[in-house]
Amino acid sequence: MALESAGGSIIAMLAELMVEPVGRQFRYMFCFNNFAQEFKEQKENLVSAKERLQDDVEAAERNAEKTYKDVKKWLEDANNQIEGAKPLENEIGKNGKCFTWCPNCMRQFKLSKALAKKSETFRKILENSTKFKIVAQKAPPQPIEFLTSKEFTPSESSKEALEQIMKALKDDTVNMIGLYGMGGVGKTTLVKEVGRRAKESQLFPDVLMATVSQNPNFIGIQDRMADSLHLKFEKTSKEGRASELWQRLQGKKMLIILDDVWKHIDLEEIGIPFGDDHRGCKILLTTRVQGICFSMECQQKVLLRVLPEDEASDLFRINAGLRDGDSTLNTVAREVARECQGLPIALVTVGRALRGKSRVQWEVASKQLKESHFVRMEQIDEQNNAYTCLKLSYDYLKYEETKSCFVLCCLFPEDYDIPIEDLTRYAVGYGLHQDAEPIEDARKRVSVAIENLKDCCMLLGTETEEHVRMHDLVRDFAIQIASSEEYGFIVKAGIGLEKWPMRNKSFEGCTTISLMGNKLAELPEGLVCPQLKVLLLELEDGMNVPERFFEGMKEIEVLSLEGGRLSLQSLELSTKLQSLVLIRCGCKDLIWLRKLQRLKILGLMSCLSIEELPDEIGELKELRLLDVTGCQRLRRIPVNLIGRLKKLEELLIGQYSFQGWDVVGCDSTGGMNANLTELNSLSQLAVLSLRIPKVERIPRDFVFPVSLRKYDITLGNALGYEYYSSTSTRFYWAGTSLNAKTFEQLFLHKLESVVVRDCGDVFTLFPARLRQGLKNLKEVFIDNCESLEEVFELGEADEGSSKEKELPLLSPLTKLRLLVLPELKCIWKGPTRHVSLQSLNFLELGYLDKLAFIFTPSLAQSLPQLQTLNITACGELKHIIREEDGEREIIPESPCFPQLKNIFIQRCGKLEYVFPVSMSPCLQAFRTWNRCRFIMLTI
Repeated sequence: MALESAGGSIIAMLAELMVEPVGRQFRYMFCFNNFAQEFKEQKENLVSAKERLQDDVEAAERNAEKTYKDVKKWLEDANNQIEGAKPLENEIGKNGKCFTWCPNCMRQFKLSKALAKKSETFRKILENSTKFKIVAQKAPPQPIEFLTSKEFTPSESSKEALEQIMKALKDDTVNMIGLYGMGGVGKTTLVKEVGRRAKESQLFPDVLMATVSQNPNFIGIQDRMADSLHLKFEKTSKEGRASELWQRLQGKKMLIILDDVWKHIDLEEIGIPFGDDHRGCKILLTTRVQGICFSMECQQKVLLRVLPEDEASDLFRINAGLRDGDSTLNTVAREVARECQGLPIALVTVGRALRGKSRVQWEVASKQLKESHFVRMEQIDEQNNAYTCLKLSYDYLKYEETKSCFVLCCLFPEDYDIPIEDLTRYAVGYGLHQDAEPIEDARKRVSVAIENLKDCCMLLGTETEEHVRMHDLVRDFAIQIASSEEYGFIVKAGIGLEKWPMRNKSFEGCTTISLMGNKLAELPEGLVCPQLKVLLLELEDGMNVPERFFEGMKEIEVLSLEGGRLSLQSLELSTKLQSLVLIRCGCKDLIWLRKLQRLKILGLMSCLSIEELPDEIGELKELRLLDVTGCQRLRRIPVNLIGRLKKLEELLIGQYSFQGWDVVGCDSTGGMNANLTELNSLSQLAVLSLRIPKVERIPRDFVFPVSLRKYDITLGNALGYEYYSSTSTRFYWAGTSLNAKTFEQLFLHKLESVVVRDCGDVFTLFPARLRQGLKNLKEVFIDNCESLEEVFELGEADEGSSKEKELPLLSPLTKLRLLVLPELKCIWKGPTRHVSLQSLNFLELGYLDKLAFIFTPSLAQSLPQLQTLNITACGELKHIIREEDGEREIIPESPCFPQLKNIFIQRCGKLEYVFPVSMSPCLQAFRTWNRCRFIMLTI
């Protein structure tokens, strides 16, 4: 039987051999060990590639990036093949090492063939891995409104409403939910919390939110949703955009939050799918009017009630700063809180207004609240107490200029991000500026007023420090105050007007009119406004302002006009103008500006009709600010126009405007153009923004005025670079040569930010002789400078005065980014004992082919604020901290980075370790890898 079995195996083997080429037959029979070795090597290569790619994927996911589907598929296939090969590995161990004519012969032949086939499979999969240069893409950023909110304070009412809404979101029979309640009760805060939880629990892949307001702007709502969806509209009409949005949303599982709905809205007109045919798309709306929930056919209607007395009292006490044991004010505090009627916005604003006040002031406030007869708003009678409370907060504002700033904020449209710079320019003309004080002082006072208003919740912060917002209830209240006889405001901003809205109205007592945010297509021929001081308009593009429109406005001091066309001759009688701001306006007859001798602020922003500034502007002896940002066709500024503006404090030209600076003696435009030396005639110049396209435009031995406090100077090509910010002190140098002497004479000691791009002839950016000019440096960004070898040349420690030696170099530096510098050998050259990186919190290094180390041991001692360390593709990097200081100085203790939260290191093949063992006590959460190729850690 054994012989028959052996014979059968041999016959089967011979049969299989007949279908294989002779050479391959021989290898299968006699080269088993070779096949086994190749199998092992190919498997190890695939395992290594899989682990590296998996590391990349995990790092990308920690960095909130979305892994590509083909990368996930490759990892799955590779893992399946590796796992599926385990039986073959077991067979290798069992197989005999020699070849004999026995039953093992056939098994060895088949195993060799199987190993060869599997090795080929491994090789093909491994080849496919080389195409994955990038494994993930940045995931769409989480909308700011759905980030964890400190504003959400759970109460019994909000908890109950939240539970009802979340239950309805999970109910397949409900696709429209209405949350209603009085203004200021916290509806917006609650639905933001709903959106956050819906995303966090993955109940909906996408959550969109848009504010509707009293006068819905459907185009704006469509834009907001498209931004969240990363959708670029191809059509411009509202109907076309609605169709594109509908197609994008149709069939998707999505939550859409429509906040502050005042009347029935046609969702189809916006492009939002709804109804039984689109149950995956759920809509949550908020409104002050319960009837809206019925008209919008909400299947679930949820009431957000005001706070019960005990919860209201707790919220009030927190904002009033009352301690639990503060019995002297407990009684009156309960009375005041009771008068706020459980309305969160009133509790917060009144509480903060009375924080730190005396008992007498508390008692007076309580009496005012009880006896107030403050006029009710027409729309919502039940809000009387809320407005009474806001009135009390307003009355408790300490300074008149804070009150004035508050009412100026209501001039902007509802739900508007109010630019603080615009407020400043209006305030200067409105009278919040003393003739002798610099504009910067007025800007600071406006900022202080804004902080005071934010502190008492009468203004809200935004995502940027340059803007503020007004809660719509607070804005309604502010308009009510501003419309009183005391102020005389008329505010109809952002309500979609096309015609002048007040034809039969008397303007005898009117001081301020705001019609910004509209698209007026007609204006009255003339208005009699004998007391009008401020006029803010937005017109349809191409609409002409009537020549006699301003004749009855002889007291006007502030005029802001966006869009339309204007002849400056029509302003010849408005001689009290102090602030004139024209935006995207077709301007002509600019020579008539000479009539406006009291003008302090002149803004001609994005006025594409302006090709030349008239020489007559030089006659404006009181001018403090000149802004021609975005005037892309401006080619000529007459010589000595700028030099004659002796009181000029701020000159803003920007990169998308005038660039035709002449060197003294040149005549390149058919008439002498302005030259940079005129700036030195302006002894009060403090803020400057301009672009110099070529080094040759800089006069010999020119130095920027030492009086500059803020500046944004661009040298060379800087396409795509953002406009000037009033908080910037920045030098941008791109794509042009600049020798050391020229750079030195341009260098400014107040420099805070330096951006250098595409400069090929720079070897040392900051030479030693300029090191004392770095004492205010906060940010450095260097990109694609192919010759740069050193960033900071530090020089000897004993250079400079004794006072200078007391201040460690680079102490203010907070951010350093160095990218694509193939010749960079060291960041800091020279002794580093007198350098301190005590403020550095962000360091990014990428594509530095010759950098061997980052910090010396002494520098590593001065990094208490470092939070983020990103290193990419530094092929020669061996150590983050060099082992030897090189300065013959003993370092007394190990480096310690107490604030380090993020480390991202990839493609650094020669890096021996991340941190030395001596640092382990300071980095409990970190481990050390030898020969690491990729690390991403987040603490």
